[in-house]
Amino acid sequence: MNKSEDTSLLKVPVQFQNIPFTHSLLRIILLPIILGFSVILTSCHGTKKIMRAPIKEEGAEYLFNKLKEYELKYDWFTAKFSAEYQNENQRNSFNGQIRIRRDSLIWISFSPLLGIEVFRMMITQDSIKFINRINDTYFKGDYNFVNNFLHANIDYDILQSFLIGNDLSFYENGSFRASIDNNQYKLSTAERRKLRKFVRSSHEKLRILIQNIWIDPSTFKITRANVKEIQKPNMQLEASYSEFENTGTQSFPSKMSYKISADNDIRVLVNFSKINVGIPQSFPFRIPSGYRQIK
Repeated sequence: MNKSEDTSLLKVPVQFQNIPFTHSLLRIILLPIILGFSVILTSCHGTKKIMRAPIKEEGAEYLFNKLKEYELKYDWFTAKFSAEYQNENQRNSFNGQIRIRRDSLIWISFSPLLGIEVFRMMITQDSIKFINRINDTYFKGDYNFVNNFLHANIDYDILQSFLIGNDLSFYENGSFRASIDNNQYKLSTAERRKLRKFVRSSHEKLRILIQNIWIDPSTFKITRANVKEIQKPNMQLEASYSEFENTGTQSFPSKMSYKISADNDIRVLVNFSKINVGIPQSFPFRIPSGYRQIK
């Protein structure tokens, strides 16, 4: 696509031209997954709960084995989504598509206006790139840009796990305690550390998480969780995973809700559709000529 084609396609209405798209989109993609996930209750107030028989107490090792057994298994993942971002008096809605090559690449396209793409992002193990078609800019760099912008410490492993709704793949499991809470299993830890063999640099700060995970006793899928870093106790993420849909022989939460508590509350609601697992994908990313690089 050349520059003239970009200009002719992207006639953005005036009311969208003043929206800080880059910041909003980065927060939609990354803030819900900086620290992990914890919950917004999905049931409406006043709705009568369905009573279930008491569940049997189980140990942390048993629950982790079940969690891994029933987590989403994939090499390729793709889905369409709609997302709503709320921050104080600001509210933005987006549609888009996500594609993932496990342990390799995350590709996300946002199309908030009549199906016309305005923002594309590609994330690898050691780089982040994006194209902003609204102001003809692009960025190519490492995680320092995002971490400095969000005052956080994230990496590819955290982003991938939380976008899919699986547990973290490269963190210690042995320090969890098991309990029962509101007829669900609960795993809790005050010191979950990243495995040292997955720390990419000797200068990388070793992340230590305070984490709680709630597990449905009939499906062993994560339904609720909360996480914060010991180094950042004033910032916490809350999330919920619901409306699981079958993708062949597996299930995936088609609805995800996030709340980030920091200086002010940020909420992100995501609904997935047309979920596919196992179909190889392409990841087109070409910067149009004439676009200005963001440093």
